Amino acid sequence: MSDRITVDPLVCHGKPCIRGLRYPVENVLEWLASGMTTEEILADYNDLEREDILAALSYAARLTHIKRLDRLDA
Repeated sequence: MSDRITVDPLVCHGKPCIRGLRYPVENVLEWLASGMTTEEILADYNDLEREDILAALSYAARLTHIKRLDRLDA
């Protein structure tokens, strides 16, 4: 995952991105959450690869490994 998800203060204000491209991980996750399939994303964004999408999901999963979650509606 470390070669797929990069953080560079000069790219997208330092947000985690796909391979240094201007595709923040959050965008990929939002596309998936909206119902887009991996195939649709790959068709719309030719420079993304299936492994990039999987890395974004893996990154998000790792972020959920926290000890405590405050209320989301607070």
